[in-house]
Amino acid sequence: MLRIFKAVADEGGVARAAERLHCVQSNVSTRLTQFEKKLDIKLFHRVGNRLVITQDGLRLLDYAERLLQLAEEAKAAVTGKGVPSGPLRIGSMETAAALRLPPILTKFHEQYPQVDLQIQTGPTNLMLEQVLSHMADIGVVAGPINCNEVHQQDVFEEELVLVTEVGHGPVTTAADVGASTILSFRAGCAYRYRLEQWFAESGMQPKVVEFGAFETILACVGAGMGVSLMPAALLIKRNLLSSVRIHTLPRRLARVNTTLIWRKDISRHAARDAFIAHFADEPAVLESVN
Repeated sequence: MLRIFKAVADEGGVARAAERLHCVQSNVSTRLTQFEKKLDIKLFHRVGNRLVITQDGLRLLDYAERLLQLAEEAKAAVTGKGVPSGPLRIGSMETAAALRLPPILTKFHEQYPQVDLQIQTGPTNLMLEQVLSHMADIGVVAGPINCNEVHQQDVFEEELVLVTEVGHGPVTTAADVGASTILSFRAGCAYRYRLEQWFAESGMQPKVVEFGAFETILACVGAGMGVSLMPAALLIKRNLLSSVRIHTLPRRLARVNTTLIWRKDISRHAARDAFIAHFADEPAVLESVN
């Protein structure tokens, strides 16, 4: 019953929940109604074709997610062998997914093909929310994270650089690009926050245009639309140094750790733990443009 309830909550409707659970819609609707009657509470508001979770439903959802996770842990403990299998939901920053994860994911998939990898990308704050709400098993974010509910493990150190169009002059202070638009990921991006703080320290608050992919950001920077903040290693690996101009920043802004986060209250998760172990083989060195 809890699995059906969680599927409906995650998908926002019976039809998509039924598809996810590989069963008919009528069965999901009936079981959900029975569950509400048994608990004597309303779990969802019916709004058109959507189901919007109620406050009671939200409270129950937190327990449901923890109980379902514990059930998976218990199954692994009594069967097994703890061999990594089943879904592993990874939430990652867009830049880390493009720069750091491909070789690690490739090795992991080769070693554990029975693990169903599910990758989603988004800003650091969103990935933290996904981990805390049990929507992701592990997050790859910009650290440090101010949250006592998660374990943190730094895995890479990055140098961030200011990126402008090729013809832009030297940049030593925010005033040198004060009239520029910030091109960045949506709110919650740790890199964007650093760039906005840099401008704010000089009393400036430039306009921000949000994008969903770093390739689009860099293409627009190269076309002269604005400026951005990116890991130097990403520009190096993608051979982009000739299409944009980069400018170094003060160390307090430029140096940032890429960090793994996962919930403290989920002590065992075979696939997650095996994924974390794969980072031990990767050099955590800083790749610099200097």
